[in-house]
Amino acid sequence: MIRIEDMKKYYGKNRGVENLSLEIKQGEIFGFIGPNGAGKSTTIRALLGFIKLTSGKAFLFDKEATDKNLAKTKERIGYLPSEVDYYENLKVGELLKYSASFYKRDCQSRIDELAKYFDLNLKRNIKELSYGNKKKVAIIQAFMHSPELLILDEPTGGLDPLMQNKFFELVVEEKKRGATVFFSSHILSEVQRLCDRVGIIKNGELIKLTTIDELVKTQYKKVTVRLEDGQKWEIADTRLSNLNINDSYVSFVYKGEMEFLLKILGKYEISDFNVSEPDLEEIFMDYYKEEK
Repeated sequence: MIRIEDMKKYYGKNRGVENLSLEIKQGEIFGFIGPNGAGKSTTIRALLGFIKLTSGKAFLFDKEATDKNLAKTKERIGYLPSEVDYYENLKVGELLKYSASFYKRDCQSRIDELAKYFDLNLKRNIKELSYGNKKKVAIIQAFMHSPELLILDEPTGGLDPLMQNKFFELVVEEKKRGATVFFSSHILSEVQRLCDRVGIIKNGELIKLTTIDELVKTQYKKVTVRLEDGQKWEIADTRLSNLNINDSYVSFVYKGEMEFLLKILGKYEISDFNVSEPDLEEIFMDYYKEEK
């Protein structure tokens, strides 16, 4: 559904993305994660033709994302930008009706269904809406024509927790329908909850491409120990990250062989310990830890 080959985008001397290659399979929810400024939105804007590549190629539905092809291809895509802004003198229903006119289908019943689902009043003026309600309008725009491919850039910004959950349920339903979802976010719990695979981008470069299960389970363990009174934790090792010492309690994320972990723990008298799977946030921070 999406293929990117050696994508490079520079803004003058400043790097947006570089040497980026990936493929999104039909029917999957793919998480594209990284902090603000990592290159997520640049990738999406280049993919949709909003900005021109410095070099490389991008493909949607096996067609190169050129101006000529994108004119037709975009009818099959639902795009939700990270930030939304509208003409404020329109009513919500008028705006959505205008948006629906670009598609060769009747979207009104779907608009009504989604407006009810997200508790959005179609008769209100755009200028009266909070940012969260404007985001609901953008969600309906992206979903109202039942697209084959959904490209969602930081989609939950501005939504309260209840509406976030409703949005996640909607994305899952779209996957069941057969849609493919490209989901950009810096909120790792969202990605962990929804996605089949994940790509981690750092400073414009893809540094990891894997499944959520592999990312959480492979090599990583969260370790918490309680030392006997009078002992002090003194071990620092590159295999230990997110090290937190609070009196006799020590916690860290461990990456490596269990034999070495047991050797470390064997140097102390321990009154209690726990080894569990870390969450995605802790793993992600290990990829982003600063070099000494």
